[in-house]
Amino acid sequence: MIHRFFGGVHPRGHKEATEALAVAPLPQPPEQVILAMSQHVGPPCAPTVAVGDSVTVGQVVGEPAGLGAPIHASVSGKVVAVEPRPHAGGSPVMSVVIENDGQNTPADPIFRPAQPEKLTTEQVIDIVRAAGITGMGGAGFPTHAKLSSALGKADTVILNGAECEPYLTADHRLMLEQPKKVIEGGRVLMRALGLEKLVIGVEANKLNAVDALKAEAPADVEVRPLRVRYPQGAEKQLIQNITGRQVPPGGLPANVGCAVFNVSTAAAVYDAVFDGKPLTHRIVTVTGKGVVHPANFLVPIGTPMEFLVEAAGGLKGNPGRVLCGGPMMGIAQYDLAAPIIKGNNGLLVMSTREYSPTPKGVLTCIHCGRCVSACPMHLVPLTFNQRFSAGHFDQLEGLRILDCIECGSCAYSCPAHIPLVQVIRAGKNEVRKLQTAAKAATEKAEAEAKAAEEAAKTEPEASPADVPAEPAKEEEATAK
Repeated sequence: MIHRFFGGVHPRGHKEATEALAVAPLPQPPEQVILAMSQHVGPPCAPTVAVGDSVTVGQVVGEPAGLGAPIHASVSGKVVAVEPRPHAGGSPVMSVVIENDGQNTPADPIFRPAQPEKLTTEQVIDIVRAAGITGMGGAGFPTHAKLSSALGKADTVILNGAECEPYLTADHRLMLEQPKKVIEGGRVLMRALGLEKLVIGVEANKLNAVDALKAEAPADVEVRPLRVRYPQGAEKQLIQNITGRQVPPGGLPANVGCAVFNVSTAAAVYDAVFDGKPLTHRIVTVTGKGVVHPANFLVPIGTPMEFLVEAAGGLKGNPGRVLCGGPMMGIAQYDLAAPIIKGNNGLLVMSTREYSPTPKGVLTCIHCGRCVSACPMHLVPLTFNQRFSAGHFDQLEGLRILDCIECGSCAYSCPAHIPLVQVIRAGKNEVRKLQTAAKAATEKAEAEAKAAEEAAKTEPEASPADVPAEPAKEEEATAK
């Protein structure tokens, strides 16, 4: 049965530059890697090494505090700095800088079971946590936490092989070249959740990947081609397309019985469970008309972006824009010294012809409704722009701005070229500020009320000496 999600757009794919190029190691290893302590949803990791320490490939260099995943060295060598460095997200974050000794000396395996197919759910979750695996499609949510939250709720496991973002081909090449890893890693996740069926969704513009997966798929794995449509790879839209279920506003996939993992995440689970390897490398597509030789590289996490550009032959003239990710959801980079993190699947260097800056001046909404028709989340982006421009930040949460997945379909459709995604991101920040302020005010009021209650309980009772005596009542005369 065919299920289709609402909205979406059909941008040109621009994948021809790298879709036929096999994944290759870097021509030269990076001289240094910069391991950002913030590579996942949740608070940053705390560095566990100091300047001067020697480290090996796979050694833990950052431990999470609360929700998160550990970070491992991707090269062997010496720690030369523990300090804030540029980050793909835009703000400097604490980082561990390792000078590569070129030896790739491995650390001990995190775990190597004799019979991986017989691991218990708890053992799989522990291995995935120890391996530092997070969502590698860009979300960065710790995989062990997603597994734990889906236990007893999910009846369907989906692997996301849509890769609908233009230009990017990292997942495509992984499915073509290592289909067994993808499938067996997915089956580990399936068994950990106590389920018997795995569905892999792949867009129909990657039929050679569909064929490669089907050739390796056992009876409990279904490989399903999907009609090409952006944002097919968004978690909620993929669920609706495959199962017909709609995740409610503010809800999670587990609310409708689904658990979704990226195909690269599944391959990382395979490496951890079958080979005892933590997450230290990932495939990155370096592409765009702004680089000389586009490529798909297997990259040590922490490799500076400028090193990847040089590995792809260097810049071709002055680039119009460099994005970490694709053109729809990628983040513009201000400093190519920023490193690759676990969720980075592409580096797009756009020429001035590929990238046209937003026209200057006031951009007027003509209320054409194209952004509304394109929004896969049933939102009304033009109202976000109106309320934000007017400073009515308190109205944005009620308009469900936090449900926006920032896919960029609205901005892509806008004939006035209004930067709607940037407006929405700024609006979300204002909403979160208001939420934080409201929470702080509530907590303060509760604390004051509790303090007053405690003070009333501890106030000393009045002693008998402090109680004024009643005046003696005169006896009534009995004689008349």
